[in-house]
Amino acid sequence: MAQESPKNSAAEIPVTSNGEVDDSHEHGFNRDLKRSLPAGLGLSETQITSHGFESTKEGVIEAGAFQGGQRTQTKGGPVILADETKNPAMEKLELVRKWSLNTYKCTRQIISEKLGRGSRTVDLELEAQIDILRDNKKKYENILKLAQTLSTQLFQMVHTQRQLGDAFADLSLKSLELHEEFGYNADTQKLLAKNGETLLGAINFFIASVNTLVNKTIEDTLMTVKQYESARIEYDAYRTDLEELNLGPRDANTLPKIEQSQHLFQAHKEKYDKMRNDVSIKLKFLEENKVKVLHNQLVLFHNAIAAYFAGNQKQLEQTLKQFHIKLKNPGVDTPSWLEEQ
Repeated sequence: MAQESPKNSAAEIPVTSNGEVDDSHEHGFNRDLKRSLPAGLGLSETQITSHGFESTKEGVIEAGAFQGGQRTQTKGGPVILADETKNPAMEKLELVRKWSLNTYKCTRQIISEKLGRGSRTVDLELEAQIDILRDNKKKYENILKLAQTLSTQLFQMVHTQRQLGDAFADLSLKSLELHEEFGYNADTQKLLAKNGETLLGAINFFIASVNTLVNKTIEDTLMTVKQYESARIEYDAYRTDLEELNLGPRDANTLPKIEQSQHLFQAHKEKYDKMRNDVSIKLKFLEENKVKVLHNQLVLFHNAIAAYFAGNQKQLEQTLKQFHIKLKNPGVDTPSWLEEQ
């Protein structure tokens, strides 16, 4: 015989004669709960509301904040969360994502150009000027290297002539029979050393000016050229993407992509046009500055060399005065900063 399952008192729901739920047990439960709560916290702080079976809503527990035995009533209604500040980590992640996508597009464009599959934008006039500038830079660097070699060798020769003059002067004092002969040679070597120092000052001034032109002025222009070439690659990469999207189907999925690609293409086109204009302006100013600087330096170099080997000491000194070149006296150290004060 099947045994009846024990009745669970918690599962029983008493009803009245007219079919309504009897809430007497609920009042009894609230009374027992009130007794079991600690002092300072009553049922006014916690209210349990029940609903009928025909209601589709669940039971609601309303709790108020307890402050010193008094409850602060919370207002009902939807809960609105304030916008959180942007997470720096998410911002960095987004920047990395954009950088990776841009690098991928540019790398694909470079590879396609090298393989002969992709097209590239070319400004023939500007590209020719850039090629000439790079070729001239190599030639100027060679002139600079040779001038530095000449300066080093001339310095060693002047140093040897000065020592030789001192040796002749010493022998002139100790050899009475050859006093005049040693004296003439001593004076000649000292004069050659003096003129050599003057020529050395002119050559070093020439080297410093050409070095500034090559390694600062021209290098600064070439840095702008590199930025222009990077902008050109980006422009061609996004142009290729837009052309591929335009060749494909146009539907609800592709139209937003085409609009976004068009926006990115326009932004990179403006950047490319700006960099091309900057390069053109810098090349123009560089050419004017280069002609002016090299004209003065080549005149200085020619006049100094010609006067030195002609033995025209006055003309050599006049050349240095013309270009405002001051020579350091041999054997005189540069004054310290305390002496300059």
